[in-house]
Amino acid sequence: MIIGENRTAVIENIKEALKKLDFYAKVETNDPVLTDQESSEIIEKFLSDRKKIGYKLKMRTACFAADVVTAFINKNTEIIGCEKAERISGGAIITSNHFSPIENTVVRHYVNKKLKKRLCIVSQVTNFAMKGIIGFFMNFANTVPLSGNIKFMTGDFMNVLNEHIHNNEVILIYPEQEMWFNYRKPRPPKRGAYYFAAKLNVPVISCFVEIIDLDKNDTDEFKKIRYRIHILDVLKPDPDVSVRENSRRLCDADYGLKKTAYENIYGKKLSYEFENSDIAGWNNI
Repeated sequence: MIIGENRTAVIENIKEALKKLDFYAKVETNDPVLTDQESSEIIEKFLSDRKKIGYKLKMRTACFAADVVTAFINKNTEIIGCEKAERISGGAIITSNHFSPIENTVVRHYVNKKLKKRLCIVSQVTNFAMKGIIGFFMNFANTVPLSGNIKFMTGDFMNVLNEHIHNNEVILIYPEQEMWFNYRKPRPPKRGAYYFAAKLNVPVISCFVEIIDLDKNDTDEFKKIRYRIHILDVLKPDPDVSVRENSRRLCDADYGLKKTAYENIYGKKLSYEFENSDIAGWNNI
């Protein structure tokens, strides 16, 4: 399922970002751009609305719909590995590679099927400005905005995450930050997800989503694809070191796991020289 326009332009933006080794570049061509004031207004609305009955009803509707969509999209998705993640009794943070607006359904599929927990998703505040059905899911499918506002991130944001953890939920955070359309390779992660894990003293479930091309075309440019999610390991903060040091160790360990997974799955060394096959399903190979 191809979501978004100007996919060729997006792929060109990925190529340019790789030339600069800018792994966190925004490559989508139509993402909302917000002023600081607009971002603050979205955050304030999120904080004020999330305890209201109307918000809770919309969240229940969005989560139910997300589960239905997840079951449909992932009817052929395989789940591989790491049974010890299923023994996590409390809350956790889960990390995965970010390549599609709908690949979070792969993680939701795993959490629903194996962990039997509710999924919370941390998403860029710009996504909360999206319109239509995607905007509805972005705002209400048990999501939390991620912002550059330091006061929010060190205060209310951490409080909200802590609330989800105490509800024994699994929180999905994309350490790669920006979505790169159908990009197969894991990118070096930012440390935020691991800082939150260390601060909250919760494990990190390391995942990597493999993208498999099918023989049937989705569009003239792209084949249909399916997914295989690999549960790589459960990483735990070390109580004897600082939050900062924990975030560094967890980050390095998670990237190492994803790098090894990529190399084993696709049978090639990870490098960031662009190849057409880096873009899953692309017919320009």
